[in-house]
Amino acid sequence: MSVARSLLLFVLAALAEIGGAWLVWQGVREHRGLVWIGAGIAALGAYGFVATLQDENNFGRILAAYGGIFVAGSLAWGMAVDGFRPDRFDLAGAAIALVGVAVIMYAPR
Repeated sequence: MSVARSLLLFVLAALAEIGGAWLVWQGVREHRGLVWIGAGIAALGAYGFVATLQDENNFGRILAAYGGIFVAGSLAWGMAVDGFRPDRFDLAGAAIALVGVAVIMYAPR
């Protein structure tokens, strides 16, 4: 699998997981109701399937690498959807997490 395809799958997984969690949050914390919660649960379920499309056979490696994508993606989601403005420590942490993704997934073995 190419690095580009692998990264695309990580981005799709992040959209499903972060978006699903956001929908549940909106349904519960912002009182938007069961439709929002149900949509969030469906998106979270889709996330689980997207992760299986990676060529890597080691579940732990996929989820560990995805964690870095999740960190950066969560900050990006907050900026795009909720008006969150990360500080330099948020950005540094996300950069470190993304370096971790590169080392875990794409280092030569």
